[in-house]
Amino acid sequence: MLYTAYEINRRAGAPVVAASELTARALHALPAPLARTPGVRHVRAACDILARARPTHHRPAYDIDVVPVDGRDAEVVEHPTLRTPFATLLHFAKPSAPPQPRVLVVGPMSGHFTTLIQPTIRTLLSDHDVHVVDWHNARDIPAEHGPFGLDEYIEHVMQALRFLGPDTHVVAVCQPAVPVLSAVALLAEADDPAQPRSVTLMAGPVDTRVNPNRVNTSAATRSISWFERRVVDTVPRWYPGHGRRVYPGVVQLTAFMSMNPTRHLTAHARLYRDLVAGNTAAAATTRAFYDEYGAVMDVPAEFYLETVARIFQQHDFARGRFTWRGRRVDPGAIRNTALLTVEGANDDICSPGQTEAAHALCTGIPAEHKRHHLQAGVGHYGVFSGSRWEAEVHPVLRDFIASAGSGERTASTG
Repeated sequence: MLYTAYEINRRAGAPVVAASELTARALHALPAPLARTPGVRHVRAACDILARARPTHHRPAYDIDVVPVDGRDAEVVEHPTLRTPFATLLHFAKPSAPPQPRVLVVGPMSGHFTTLIQPTIRTLLSDHDVHVVDWHNARDIPAEHGPFGLDEYIEHVMQALRFLGPDTHVVAVCQPAVPVLSAVALLAEADDPAQPRSVTLMAGPVDTRVNPNRVNTSAATRSISWFERRVVDTVPRWYPGHGRRVYPGVVQLTAFMSMNPTRHLTAHARLYRDLVAGNTAAAATTRAFYDEYGAVMDVPAEFYLETVARIFQQHDFARGRFTWRGRRVDPGAIRNTALLTVEGANDDICSPGQTEAAHALCTGIPAEHKRHHLQAGVGHYGVFSGSRWEAEVHPVLRDFIASAGSGERTASTG
């Protein structure tokens, strides 16, 4: 019924959206003296907002064409290097840049396209050779390609690391903390040469028993059957992935926005005032964020339900009971990979301490190859986007990668 309700709502609102868009265009086309009158500015601002006030399933572009490298602009060329039905490995190549540390960025599969972490990628590109796992919308993946759960996610990370080869650094943004750390542990246990030089976990739920928040409580107090009945639906027949069971992206978007309704209402009120006042730069920044935030993708039901059950309810990884394809995953097997964890002091989605818990689990990594950074003054998204990310978090990550890249690997003893 979730998809049915979404389609009914989308179709019912379509005339209002279309009328608002046409009205906004007409008002923008008015001659300057008339366009600047207070009444026109207010109506135009309201129509501009209404025309975009809806979720979409269209993946935005990364739009990273040029980045500064050593004080000069370097062209960025985005191209796929590895593809599966569920993801594409993208390389953001810089043909004119000198050799830089190779970084694999793994973003969350949580209802938004990987383009949501475009600010993370853009900043990293100045000092690193960046590759990104770009997850596909489950709504568009034919059911014949089979299920996609935590096992498949981990397998994708290992496949990407093996494709990129030795001396890669992996950065997990938010949700993939456990599957990425699991992939690194499995490679370490096999003494695989694709073990990364370093792994950075940014605001990821490694142990949600630490400093639990509303997200953790909500997940822990409901049964898996409740989630399967209430928030999982089947893709309708008019989409390529028809028949596939998914956690719809619009449900995740609604959940995220309902956690902080005042923040989003305040942001839209500020956008309205900026549009009326003609503060185009400020309005463009807010609008760009919500255009990206409103672009949603469906998540395979297997991955969503297994994540809720195994990470948020049973705490399998934190308790040493996590398995991959029936085989126990031992984070203590990691010895040749340095570990950095980053948290936001004001994070209400992944509370401080939940990511740092990885250090106690990775017993094989020497203390001198571990580092934790708690960023003051930021919430969840501020850990990997915004001014604090650029000015304070990224320098820590950059220096950590440089340090890990210059170190020697130790011989495996496991």
